[in-house]
Amino acid sequence: MFVVILRFIDKSKASSVSDAHNRWVKKGFDDGVFLVAGPLATADGGVIVAHNIARAQLEDYVAEDPFITEGVVNPEIIEFSPALTSEQLAFLKPAQKPA
Repeated sequence: MFVVILRFIDKSKASSVSDAHNRWVKKGFDDGVFLVAGPLATADGGVIVAHNIARAQLEDYVAEDPFITEGVVNPEIIEFSPALTSEQLAFLKPAQKPA
C-alpha cells in the first residue's frame, strides 16, 4: 500500500491542467488502484492512497499524471504495510501466512 504526496512546485499552472489531472485521478479509481484522494489541508498539494499495484508500476502510473508531466507538482511515494485497520478496511491488511 502506498501514500502518494503531490506537492505543488508551480501552482500557477494548476488551473490549466486540473481537468486532465482530475480525469487521471478518476482513472486511478476506475482501475482499482486509488482508494482515497484529496487536497492537503495546507493547500500545498494533494494525497492519494493507492493499493493493488507494485511500486514500479505505481511510479509509472504517477508519472502519467498531467500535474507531473506539466511541472505542477513533485511526487513522493511512501510505501507501508497496514498492520491495524478498522473492520471496514480489514481487506487492506496483507494476507496472514499459515503457521
